[in-house]
Amino acid sequence: MRKALTAVVVLAAGGAASAFLVSRGDTSQATNQAAQAVPINTTKVTQQTLKDTETQDGTLGFGTSSSAVNRVAGTVTAVPDSGQELRRGNTVYSIDNKPTTLLYGALPAYRKLAIGTEGTDVLQLEQNLKAMGYTGFTVDDEYTDATAAAVEEWQEDLGLDETGVVELGSVLFAPGHLRVDSVQAEEGSPLGPNQPVLSYTGTTRAVTVQLDAADQRLATLNAAVTVALPDGKSVPGQIQKVSTVIIPAEGPDKDPETKVEVIVAIANQKAVTAWSSAAVDVTFTASERKNVLTVPVAALVALREGGFGVEVTDGTTSRYVPVKTGLFASGQVEISGTGITAGTTVGIPK
Repeated sequence: MRKALTAVVVLAAGGAASAFLVSRGDTSQATNQAAQAVPINTTKVTQQTLKDTETQDGTLGFGTSSSAVNRVAGTVTAVPDSGQELRRGNTVYSIDNKPTTLLYGALPAYRKLAIGTEGTDVLQLEQNLKAMGYTGFTVDDEYTDATAAAVEEWQEDLGLDETGVVELGSVLFAPGHLRVDSVQAEEGSPLGPNQPVLSYTGTTRAVTVQLDAADQRLATLNAAVTVALPDGKSVPGQIQKVSTVIIPAEGPDKDPETKVEVIVAIANQKAVTAWSSAAVDVTFTASERKNVLTVPVAALVALREGGFGVEVTDGTTSRYVPVKTGLFASGQVEISGTGITAGTTVGIPK
């Protein structure tokens, strides 16, 4: 003797489900033959694309900020304005009237560069010298006499002593042109080594979202998202960066929080130029199943021998058919099983 049980299914985060079981009565035939009273409420199996989506709060701005730290002691003689954009060759700030110049590169400046030095930072320097129009050297990772000659020419153009040596603190390597986010140092004030001068970001607008650790499944690098703007319009975005951040405790009775910080790139910058900062909604798609068979979650019944089924009806009789469940999303569940096709009529338990 076989018994089917109504499944009252409760969706949990991540598409998991749990069921509270209620007796539906005995069935005296095999599953594919068992005649039941025709269900009053029915629905049809549909074929569709099922998406597990979740919307989170985000902040539209310019992405994460980095800090420009002074490397030598001296007096601050020039700083830029907040919001100012700087490009390769521009002065970021000056100490003792000596400029720190913006150059492009992923590796931060960490040492003095002179004849005989080798490494990626040398390559970055030479790439920048070439981009700024200086010649006479080979672009590689070796700092040669020819490199020093190009540096001397560059220093002359900057009004500096022509030493042919790039001192630590004289350049700031950044991934690209930047936007000054905030300025910590004041002109005329003394500044010691390793003290912040200013913070900066990129120049393209991006969205920052801080997810709870339990929602890490949403943070898939390069995944597509949808960003809802304050004016009601939506723009597509793509997850550009995912990192873990620790939020310090706000009080003695609080614990630090672990968050997953997501940076979303916006390709259509024109659509977001109206805001330098704004609160937005970001819709993530954790998983997607295309062209699958689905029914409302309420159509599932739990079988005594384990697993789930649906009550299939032809309008005069009904029978319980075991099904395999897949993705749960938006009140629907992906199912598959013998005889289950698009258009199949199934019951919905009261």
